[in-house]
Amino acid sequence: MNTTLSETSLPNLNLVKRGKVRDIYDLGDALLMVASDRISAFDVVMPEAIPDKGKILNQISLFWFKIMVPIVANHVISGEVSSFPSSCKPYAAQLEGRAVLVQKAQPLPIECVVRGYISGSGWKSYKEDQSVCGIKLPAGLKESDKLPEPIFTPSTKEEVGVHDINIDFEETCRRIGRKLAERVRDLSLAIYNKGAKLALEKGIIIADTKFEFGRVGDDIILIDEVLTPDSSRFWPKASYRPGGSQPSFDKQFLRDYLESIHWNKKPPAPHLPEEVIAKTRSKYLEALRAVTGSDHGL
Repeated sequence: MNTTLSETSLPNLNLVKRGKVRDIYDLGDALLMVASDRISAFDVVMPEAIPDKGKILNQISLFWFKIMVPIVANHVISGEVSSFPSSCKPYAAQLEGRAVLVQKAQPLPIECVVRGYISGSGWKSYKEDQSVCGIKLPAGLKESDKLPEPIFTPSTKEEVGVHDINIDFEETCRRIGRKLAERVRDLSLAIYNKGAKLALEKGIIIADTKFEFGRVGDDIILIDEVLTPDSSRFWPKASYRPGGSQPSFDKQFLRDYLESIHWNKKPPAPHLPEEVIAKTRSKYLEALRAVTGSDHGL
């Protein structure tokens, strides 16, 4: 049975932030991150939620976090509600499958974007001057072409409703320091390369993705989410044809719908038809099955 949770209500816990998708509670020694079923496009949250989307994202992230441990530590303490602190127990039904207990970290003020294929804002930038975030690319690329090698194209991290801004590597160094910028660049490329290779074996092309990192003392760890349909472009390998936009397992379907109705990409967002909600859910679920090999009871 489909379940929809647009917003959590955990009255005895300390809510510190509602993001585009996640509600975050401070439990003292740790944070509780709950993935709601909200969906955003063009940095604006839609008025309707996508049933089970938060559970799907959470399960995909937990899968990848575990796989990436040899490359970088992450903030996950537990994804099992039964092991959460006793203060969470009254809300177990609301949290099941969509919540994770995480270590506190100081998030870096940039989004670490990696592109293996030319699409989205990268394609728009390439058409202007054959570069993305200051990185010169070969002439003659078609939309959705695979790049000679993945590139690190960071962006700013803006508030909900404000578009993130692509920046070059030198600007990244100015914002967080060269040593740290080089560290997160190298980590981002390593995580992407490992994930993209594994996904390709499962019939999915990960065209691009974004990561977030945080500081814990002197350590840098992976936080937020990793290689999900919210943070990445997932394309079916079987239908991949460069030269235009691709069918996808991610919210590109929603973006395409919003483009088709000529929405100005500013709040308030338009209401979504039932068929767009249902199709978006089915694409997320397809991604979950392909990546993890299970639908996790959804």
